[in-house]
Amino acid sequence: MKKGIVYKKNQFAGTLWEDEEGFHFLYHPSYIDNPIYGAISKTLPIRKERYDSEHMIPFFDGLIPEGWLLKIAIDNWKLNPRDRMNLLLSLCEDNIGDVSIKREY
Repeated sequence: MKKGIVYKKNQFAGTLWEDEEGFHFLYHPSYIDNPIYGAISKTLPIRKERYDSEHMIPFFDGLIPEGWLLKIAIDNWKLNPRDRMNLLLSLCEDNIGDVSIKREY
């Protein structure tokens, strides 16, 4: 299982993971109780239930770089371009914007 910790403006917001059933995101209860920065995305409003998808959840997929920047990362770090979760965890810790994802080991 691959797992990442999701932050909104450096505040722990929830957990994203991939398992044999697909991709999942769950807001952390402490963030639900005090969401000072709001939802991480308009497409992922704050709720107690987890979000599930057979494919990478579109908001998170959109954080992965594209074009020449993605090619540089794939070539230099020998990343599999089809492994969207690994790309997200490898490339999206220091994003432009207020959402970042750190790999959980």
